[in-house]
Amino acid sequence: MRVITVNVCGIRSAASKGLFRWLRRQKADFICLQETKSQEHQLDEHDVRMPGYHSYFSDAERPGYAGVALYTRHQADRVLRGFGVDEFDREGRYLEVQVGKLSVVSLYLPSGSAGPQRQASKDRFLQAFEPHLASLRRRRRHYILSGDWNIAHKPIDLRNWRSNQKNSGFLPEERAWMDQLFGPAGYVDAFREVRPEADLYTWWSNRGQARANNVGWRIDYQVVSGTLAGKARAASIYKERRFSDHAPLTMDYDL
Repeated sequence: MRVITVNVCGIRSAASKGLFRWLRRQKADFICLQETKSQEHQLDEHDVRMPGYHSYFSDAERPGYAGVALYTRHQADRVLRGFGVDEFDREGRYLEVQVGKLSVVSLYLPSGSAGPQRQASKDRFLQAFEPHLASLRRRRRHYILSGDWNIAHKPIDLRNWRSNQKNSGFLPEERAWMDQLFGPAGYVDAFREVRPEADLYTWWSNRGQARANNVGWRIDYQVVSGTLAGKARAASIYKERRFSDHAPLTMDYDL
C-alpha cells in the first residue's frame, strides 16, 4: 500500500507546476495534501482531478489559508473533518478517512516561525492534540497520520541544527513533544524505520540556494500507530521537480 504526503503551499499553484500529472503516475492508494490555501469550489478550472480516486477536503474558513485534502482509491466508510478543537478545526488542519480498520489522516500543524503569536497557537495545538492521539490509540484501528508536522525531531533532521535550537520547529519543548509521541505515546516515525541515514529533508527555505545545497529540514512525516510498527517497506523523497517548497514523501507499507 502506497501513501504520499506533500505540503503543496497552494493546491492551485502546485497543480500549475505539474503536481497532479506526477501524482497520477505514482499509483498511490492515499494522497495527503496540506496547505491547500483554497476552498473546494475554487478548484473547478484547475488540474486537480485524479481519475479513479475519491477526493475529500477540509478547508479553512479564512480564504487563502491552511486547509488539507485527501485523495484515495478506496471508498471511505467515514470521513472526519477536525479533531474536536474549534480553533484548529476552523483552520482546516485535520482530515481523517476511514477504510475498514485503517484510518489515514492528512494533518497540518501550525507553524510558529511568523512570531510569538503563531508560536503560541502552535503550542496550543500540541497541547490539544495530545489527548486526541491518546484517544486514537485506545481504538481498535490502524492509523497513518501523514503531513506537515512543522517540527524537526532530532539533529539528523535538519542541516543547521546548532544554529536553530532557539527557532520554531526545533525548540527543545517541541522536540520533547516528539520524544513523547515516538516514546510513551506509542507512535512510530515510519520513515526512520526504513531510512535511518542523514541529509534526508522534505522542506527547504526559499532564501538563497537552500534547496540546491540541500540545507533543509525534515518536517513532513508519516506517523503510524504502534499496530503498524514494522510494516513500512520503502520511503522516498521526490526532488527532481519542484511543486512547492516541500517535496513529496512516498512510503510503501506491507498491509
